[in-house]
Amino acid sequence: MVGVALVLRRFWPLVWPKGPCSRLRGAGGPARRLASGAAAAAPPNRRLDLRGIYPPLATPFTLQGEVDYLRLEENLRLYAEIPFRGFVVQGSNGEAPYLTQQERLEVVKRVRQATPQEKLLLAGTGYESTQGTIEMTAQMADRGADAALVVTPCYFRGSMTSAALIHHYTQVADASPIPVILYSVPANTGLELPTDAVISLAQHPNIVGIKDSGGNITRVGLLVYKTQHEDFQVLAGSAGFLLASYIVGAAGGICALANVLGMPVCQLEQLCHSRSWDEARKLQHRLIEPNIAVTQKFGVPGLKQAMEWFGYKGGFCRAPLLPLSETQVMELRQHFSSHGWL
Repeated sequence: MVGVALVLRRFWPLVWPKGPCSRLRGAGGPARRLASGAAAAAPPNRRLDLRGIYPPLATPFTLQGEVDYLRLEENLRLYAEIPFRGFVVQGSNGEAPYLTQQERLEVVKRVRQATPQEKLLLAGTGYESTQGTIEMTAQMADRGADAALVVTPCYFRGSMTSAALIHHYTQVADASPIPVILYSVPANTGLELPTDAVISLAQHPNIVGIKDSGGNITRVGLLVYKTQHEDFQVLAGSAGFLLASYIVGAAGGICALANVLGMPVCQLEQLCHSRSWDEARKLQHRLIEPNIAVTQKFGVPGLKQAMEWFGYKGGFCRAPLLPLSETQVMELRQHFSSHGWL
């Protein structure tokens, strides 16, 4: 625990000089939708306050491979009991690459209709082309999305230099009717959004933050520090390094594990804000292996299986994803039961 205390003394004056809310600053750009609910204390000139925990919603499918909207809406009713800041739809855990354009839009529409207005709705709008991303972003906004979560284009990754990515995100943000959140997920794309590109893009008046799923805490801390004078927030992309991300100044987290253990993940957030570091450390330790199991190890099929154990509707995956084998199910269950979750 001494190590955590040293990190806190070093980083706290830089990222939270007067507490977690002191980083709220003026917009310096066009008007944006203001957050409410958990972030109601934010000054009225903040463009969009992202603080909090967001589950990247899974998309349940029927045995026939159709989107199961009834199960999706049932999950949302259960999640209403958990103090989430909002929801992410059409992210990696929502199997967005496997949905048609119409399905993606319909999912966003249904989630917005079933979600209180004070909950933020962040929609994945990334396509490989800049034009495709611009068009999808506008359509997602029409269906009720509060912000666009835009993953890095990666098919021609050898050509995705900082200059190309800055140009891509700038064009998207210029055209977007809603705020844009950068999304770096190198485990899926094989491409990390370069730090220099993030720092440059943070100055754009319509880019409000980044979801960083790389797990490099040095980078997370550097991004917070280098963008501290911008109206820009960093979100941890996993529950596995949530505590460490809060220590270096992250504003919140978009965590796959929150689909399964939403209340404990939100509890970890509260422990960090109250600076209850011993309790936070113990809870973080209990979340690491279950998080690895539903992300790196078993992925979306593992996430959906775990959701079923905790009373949610994971449903089937869409091909080519396969359900877990019996051996994998037993191993997944062990990751949860060994830490007292089952």
